[in-house]
Amino acid sequence: MVDPGRNRPLNSTPRGEDRPRDEGTQVTGEAPASGAVPLIPAGLDAVLVLLRHGQTQFIVENRFQGVMEAPLTALGERQATLAGRRLAAPAADPPIPVPDATPFSIVHSQLGRARRSAELASAQIELAGRAIPPLRSDTGFSEIAQGDWEGLTDKQITARFGDSLAGWRRWPTRYHAPGGESLDEVMARVQASLTVLLADLKEGAAAGTHDRNQVLGYGDKAPDRRRWSLIVGHGGVFRVVACALLGLPLEHFWNFDFGLGAISVVEIRAGRAVLRALNLDSHLGTEAEPPVDETTKRSESGAL
Repeated sequence: MVDPGRNRPLNSTPRGEDRPRDEGTQVTGEAPASGAVPLIPAGLDAVLVLLRHGQTQFIVENRFQGVMEAPLTALGERQATLAGRRLAAPAADPPIPVPDATPFSIVHSQLGRARRSAELASAQIELAGRAIPPLRSDTGFSEIAQGDWEGLTDKQITARFGDSLAGWRRWPTRYHAPGGESLDEVMARVQASLTVLLADLKEGAAAGTHDRNQVLGYGDKAPDRRRWSLIVGHGGVFRVVACALLGLPLEHFWNFDFGLGAISVVEIRAGRAVLRALNLDSHLGTEAEPPVDETTKRSESGAL
């Protein structure tokens, strides 16, 4: 096949003036790398671990939670404990992409279910012999407020707010719960909290570079000494966190899902976020998992 504009085979190698030139210019730092977002400090090498809280009584009852307080069930406490145990031994087979080191910071939503999950998980990390930083509450990672839907079951909301619920499930940037938060409002507080957390991770840390292999399997085998932070929060707000870090519009809100007690990992390579793991949950085992049909049903309902 011939390139009509150049009159040469499409698979041929450019010659002469057509060949890209490499004159040894240094491109690092001249412009943000493709895929990087202004939210993340340039040159930051770090790892963010997102841990969703364990099961709550509202989830058992199929009630929308939002920012209402709902205590963890015994199963929920077990899920958070097992997640902490997994984070305390990331190199155990099968390994997870988290540095085998003390977390630089542990941040949690102010809501009780996230705070308690953070306490249980961090206790397991401490039992493994690692010093634990003080746990810090941050309202920026609170669950999305769902206003008039909070405390109601899916059937009750469908009966009273059917149109807005249907819109929320399809077009979440255009619809939200009456009296609740819009995704734009949630994004604003998420970005503010991430800015503080990421700046702390960058302070005093060596700068990373894109001039290294970006393909898994070819990386440096040296110990991973990057700082990592644990964020314990909620399924809804973590969807917004993912969009913020990856530079995705909020229309992609429903393209992510976060399981109870599951671990997700975002690696930051020289300022560019890479989704390394989503919903790692093998640590939970069958004894710490709600029935599959219950989990699927709740996810599809739009409940947070």
